[in-house]
Amino acid sequence: MATRSLLFLNSSLSTSFPSPSLLGLHRGRRLAMSGAAPIRLSMSGAEAEAGDVRKEDIVIVGAGIAGLATAVSLHRLGVRTVVLEQAESLRTGGTSLTFFKNGWRVLDAIGVGNLLRPRFLEIQGITVKADDGRELRSFIFKDEDESQEVRALERSVLLETLADQLPKDTIKFSAKLAKAETSQSTETLLELTNGAKLSAKIAIGCDGIRSLVAKSMGFSEPKYVGHCAFRGLGLFPNGHSYKPMVNYIYGRGVRAGYVPITPTKVYWFICFNSSTPGPKITDPTVLKKQATELVNNWSSELLKIIDLTPDDTIIKSPLVDRWLWPAISPPAFVGKTVLVGDAWHPMTPNLGQGACCALEDAVVLARKVASVLNSGSTTMEDALKSYESERWPRIFPMTVRANFMGSLLQWDNSTVCSVRNNVVIPKLVRLGPMLEHTNFDCEPL
Repeated sequence: MATRSLLFLNSSLSTSFPSPSLLGLHRGRRLAMSGAAPIRLSMSGAEAEAGDVRKEDIVIVGAGIAGLATAVSLHRLGVRTVVLEQAESLRTGGTSLTFFKNGWRVLDAIGVGNLLRPRFLEIQGITVKADDGRELRSFIFKDEDESQEVRALERSVLLETLADQLPKDTIKFSAKLAKAETSQSTETLLELTNGAKLSAKIAIGCDGIRSLVAKSMGFSEPKYVGHCAFRGLGLFPNGHSYKPMVNYIYGRGVRAGYVPITPTKVYWFICFNSSTPGPKITDPTVLKKQATELVNNWSSELLKIIDLTPDDTIIKSPLVDRWLWPAISPPAFVGKTVLVGDAWHPMTPNLGQGACCALEDAVVLARKVASVLNSGSTTMEDALKSYESERWPRIFPMTVRANFMGSLLQWDNSTVCSVRNNVVIPKLVRLGPMLEHTNFDCEPL
């Protein structure tokens, strides 16, 4: 039971639930930055001729958090990259993600932390309640770890900030990958849906959970874990009065939470058991109705936040992950093609570490790649192997742990839930050990 008590709190640390992405206010909203104007990848500003192959040194596939963080990290180390993004501009749909101190250390290392802090509230701690409204426990982060820093960020703001650090035209929009041909001995051939082809000396796959780069390297599709989630961003034009705390509510087979991220926006989520992901629903009115029905007799504050959520910000998504089994899963690199973030290790958001780990990947890989290019002290193959060896012992256990946490908190047995609410959380849980996974040393680039 003591072990389970630790697990309960650990999963309580994820305000990013259920994301793995920091997301902006309006689903489908796009951003175009001055440093990354939308342009179509071509051979000379025009559409590629059939058979033409453009040569590039380093190509990053995907302009999400992992891709942009990798590009900025390499840029800080004097290494030029080309970033391919399939959309016409930065994709910023969704809600928000939470960054713990390990995420902030990386953001500081790549030079954007202080650009983001003033825009988002610092979260003080966690309050846990039962679905009948009883408060079960409260925790203050800095009481357990003075160095802890927790803030929930909007994905749109993070992506814009990262993209603004890159030289103009680094990001090539409308560049959707159709096929990747990886090789142990030759360059990686990337073919786009518009007919353009690139030959990359180093290819970095940052193209998310459905990564075509990962597929070309032999990775399986991520596995559905048995839970789906609604997410949204409540909008309070005149401001709200919520304390900067993560508020969790635990029911039977359903859990929910909300946290203020700015003086006018409050992120919320609802996670529920489902044997299948179910049909894809995009009608925001239907999504809001379904979300409300799941917690109709719960917290009035949660219902108010859902009610004040613009219809087009509500998202429903299945939760998935991929376990990197030793000696079974493919390696993180093939030749000079390597994976970063969700493309390599999609994880459920129960520890709030998906985006944080992607940032960690980015700086670790950038240092190793830049060291080869700038000093030639080792081979690129050895550098990529070192990257995998350093990251795997952190990523694999965290992915398994996050999955286990979610499974425990999704219990629907009434007896088990009663023990959880009346014994485990009020009397046995300790916060300190649950913050250990946020420890990560990262010096400025």
